[in-house]
Amino acid sequence: MSGLNDTVLSLLGAEVLRARPLHGGDLSEVQLLELSDGRRVVAKTGPLVAAEAAMLRAIRDAGAPAPEVLGVAGQALLMEALEETGATSNGWQALGQSLRQLHSATGPRYGWAEDYAFGPVAIPNAPLADWVEFWTSRRLLAAPDALPRDLRPRIEALCARLPELLPDTPPAALLHGDLWSGNVLFSAPQAYLIDPACYYGDAEVDLAMLNLFGAPPAVFHDAYGALEPGFEARRAIYQLWPALVHLRLFGSGYRNMVEARLEALSF
Repeated sequence: MSGLNDTVLSLLGAEVLRARPLHGGDLSEVQLLELSDGRRVVAKTGPLVAAEAAMLRAIRDAGAPAPEVLGVAGQALLMEALEETGATSNGWQALGQSLRQLHSATGPRYGWAEDYAFGPVAIPNAPLADWVEFWTSRRLLAAPDALPRDLRPRIEALCARLPELLPDTPPAALLHGDLWSGNVLFSAPQAYLIDPACYYGDAEVDLAMLNLFGAPPAVFHDAYGALEPGFEARRAIYQLWPALVHLRLFGSGYRNMVEARLEALSF
């Protein structure tokens, strides 16, 4: 804690009086700090906090709600503390509006300025001009040797068909990149985007992830707006990658999630 105390003092000019852990720290440590000047801030520690700080700033620059970055140094990221409320109908509506705002920010190519990672799972982001190539080489087949031996031929066969199944040049929308409900902080009247893994890609990627562990209510979809025809068929393709990440990170309990997406796609 002494190192974090020194960082807080250097960045914010106050000392840490108390600290308690916050939920959501599967791959990094997150704490709520009470400071000597009366402020409450969130501290996140890990090797990629500088990259996360840049992503949070990009989300805010796009006009979507995200915690304000107060400072970053070494392996510590300091952010504003937000009062968390329940996920109300108004909150889901706010999320739909915020996500539409985020996706209205676009880039020249698909990808991000630097690579990222979920723990030991590397996320290559080197930009490409072709979306199908990006989803194949930077996502589904980014680490073919890490795939279970029996699943790899099925995923390779799917990737060979992706030019028929995915658009080659959808708008390169700014994505949250890891948008499940645990990475949304509802704080009335807003829905803040936290723990991003940003890159530019097909906006449907975020929506597919948000539907991976449950379905948002209709008010969310109404607020977000209409999708391009055929999105239901593409959803399983976009859900396959986070399913594979979960399989690598957390083990065989997620194999059924992978199998279900492949079977839905007839592979």
